[in-house]
Amino acid sequence: MEIFFDKDIEQTRTLNEQESRHCISVLRHKENDEITVADGKGSYYKCIITKAHPKRCGVDIVSKETFEKRAFNIHLAIAPTKNIDRTEWFIEKATEIGVEKITLLKCEHSERRKVRLDRLEKIVVSAAKQSIKAYKPELTDLTDFKEFIQKEKSGFIAHCNSDNLPHLKTLYEAGSDATLLIGPEGDFSPSEVEYALQNGFKEISLGNSRLRTETAGVVGCTILNVLNC
Repeated sequence: MEIFFDKDIEQTRTLNEQESRHCISVLRHKENDEITVADGKGSYYKCIITKAHPKRCGVDIVSKETFEKRAFNIHLAIAPTKNIDRTEWFIEKATEIGVEKITLLKCEHSERRKVRLDRLEKIVVSAAKQSIKAYKPELTDLTDFKEFIQKEKSGFIAHCNSDNLPHLKTLYEAGSDATLLIGPEGDFSPSEVEYALQNGFKEISLGNSRLRTETAGVVGCTILNVLNC
């Protein structure tokens, strides 16, 4: 299923420049062709191209189909890796698997302190289109660890600083919202773990293997989605 994305399509009746270029210059759509446009807010639009312009593709909306949100929300907070390719891979896969929000964390052991949010947003949009998602996940820029904890107040923190931690699957209640924290390549510091526990978070394990940051994010996202199947 070929899907284009524009969050304002219902108001503007015009694809944004990036999607216009893809539609007209790459896929060679013409006037009177029918296309499907997602707004990332729960709706798909069947549209007819009225102006085949590679920068401002105009459309008429023929029909609209709106989908309900999931009954639960998954929020993954993860420290971006030194090699940004790994973080991009994680964002792509988490979007495809299913997540409502991704927050990038700045931690004591973080090796990456800056990201290009605009590039990461494009990856989210591409993955949402690929996996036919009606809702685009929200992506939040780098946030200080303690600031995030103070705001969220509860959730799960995965780390390797202790043995015999309960597995995520034993503490998560299916159908409920979940916030899961994944640390940097050097893991969360003991003081960060303690701060999270003091503020309502529960420490958990994702299994016996020591996982890379991006792998842990995908595993956690998968577990939460599978438990809701």
